[in-house]
Amino acid sequence: MLKGSCLCGGIRYEIDAEIKAVSNCHCGQCRKASGAAFGTGATIPAASIRFLAGEELLKEWESSPGKRRCFCGRCGSPILKRNDARPETLRLRLGTLDTDPGVRPSKHIYVGSKAPWVEIKDGLPQSD
Repeated sequence: MLKGSCLCGGIRYEIDAEIKAVSNCHCGQCRKASGAAFGTGATIPAASIRFLAGEELLKEWESSPGKRRCFCGRCGSPILKRNDARPETLRLRLGTLDTDPGVRPSKHIYVGSKAPWVEIKDGLPQSD
């Protein structure tokens, strides 16, 4: 069982699923949503997440048609992304995990729009 929370601790959740396919996304939206060079996420089954506290603090913003970024309405921590076309899965922001998922990023995606000041030197596969 993995556990996670937002920055202020108002949202707490647990995930009963194995984390797979972790990627570092360099698209402009993920950079701005995270305030960092990239956002690290993994796809999880929607049924695997259970909110222990603060589900009412979860706010959504439709960043592009049918795609919703979910964050804490109090502290702004990005928690997950939903895609209306695939309601059975969610993209979890791994930075909100409080426990080690036991996996590491396997690739960098959308590097064609990465921040110009970032050099990727870890040897992981990259895609535009």
